[in-house]
Amino acid sequence: MSSTSQAQSSSPNGTTKQEPARNPPPSLSSRVPAPKPDDAKSLDSILRAIYDVISGPAGDRDWNRFRSLFVPEGRLTSAQKNKDGSMFLADVEGYVNGAGNYFKTHPFYERAIVNRVQKFGNIAQVFSSYESRNAPDEKPFARGVNSIQLFNDGSRWWVLSILWDEETTTNPLPADLSIPAK
Repeated sequence: MSSTSQAQSSSPNGTTKQEPARNPPPSLSSRVPAPKPDDAKSLDSILRAIYDVISGPAGDRDWNRFRSLFVPEGRLTSAQKNKDGSMFLADVEGYVNGAGNYFKTHPFYERAIVNRVQKFGNIAQVFSSYESRNAPDEKPFARGVNSIQLFNDGSRWWVLSILWDEETTTNPLPADLSIPAK
């Protein structure tokens, strides 16, 4: 079938009308800031970048770098319920706005403890246990697990979503996610 015949359709009275040509959707890369050269080239590099970009002293973060790691429709969700019973569920911009305000006045350092990667073809699921601190060498004030879904488009890795749950006395980190392998 030629492209001309694809762009035409018949109306109920049998006449042919011309439909507007459909443009392909813009590429993912054209919809987000360019990543740092090493941030999205491998699973290891994008996982490091996820933690690196949100960690630092009180002040602004490099939110364009953060945006560059995610598909534009990426999601960030906490499994912990807020005091009012609601859950934190945000798109990338919602996270930038909410966390950005917090980070402006609070130091925050988060690092991976263990990354358990399951990969098939161009998709990956990572269970990444983490520790959160107010200073790089301080005792963690929180630990938990990030469930990170990613895919590779043939040129780089992208984060689709991050879902996390914090450790509690009734929900401790499992042994295989508590201590880094040596």
